[in-house]
Amino acid sequence: MGKGKALSDGELARAGRPDTVPDMKPADIDTFFSRLAAANPEPRSELNYVNPYTLLVAVVLSAQATDVGVNKATERLFREVRTPEAMLALGEDGLKEHIKTIGLFNTKAKNVIALSEILVRDYGGEVPADREALEKLPGVGRKTANVVLNVAFGQPTIAVDTHIFRVGNRTGLAPGKTPEQVENRLLQVVPERWRLHAHHWLILHGRYVCKARKPDCPDCPVRDLCLFEPKTQPA
Repeated sequence: MGKGKALSDGELARAGRPDTVPDMKPADIDTFFSRLAAANPEPRSELNYVNPYTLLVAVVLSAQATDVGVNKATERLFREVRTPEAMLALGEDGLKEHIKTIGLFNTKAKNVIALSEILVRDYGGEVPADREALEKLPGVGRKTANVVLNVAFGQPTIAVDTHIFRVGNRTGLAPGKTPEQVENRLLQVVPERWRLHAHHWLILHGRYVCKARKPDCPDCPVRDLCLFEPKTQPA
């Protein structure tokens, strides 16, 4: 999902944002996050990693792939490789052997080797805690940079993936026709006390409750705050 590509009316409707859905009220937004926080006080990324570098690699590999699939591929990789220097020693062909079960693995391997070379050459082998620097790395876009800044460095960024885009639009929490519009809206409306973990709460809510094809409205902890109709009914 490109950050600048606006969705068509049909695509937007499938994301759950008919024009009739109003925006959520500020008081309801605070309650929305307080309930998600009560259910999961310390949310974590479902991607496995051991340091900022392996997190960066995992997020790059996760594009158009599931976290489960990436974790399977990196389980052995991250036992052997935890630094960009070690990745360069492994080499592109060696990396491909580890990640060949992941979609687009050839391109991803090329990008991981290239970004590792840059980290060694320009940053002493460290991952920079800077958005502009991260987005200049091969295979790293705004969403990936936001994940690394949030998870590795504790910055209150919000990476808008398919799940967050859907939840933001469907509920009325943060309407927008592009991921960047949804991100900007979330940064405006999410109370500061919830912003650090908002990214994970929204991803997990979209992944397991507010699902694309059939949201689990009957068991949703924020059902009464959500402005999307019609909601699914108990089986």
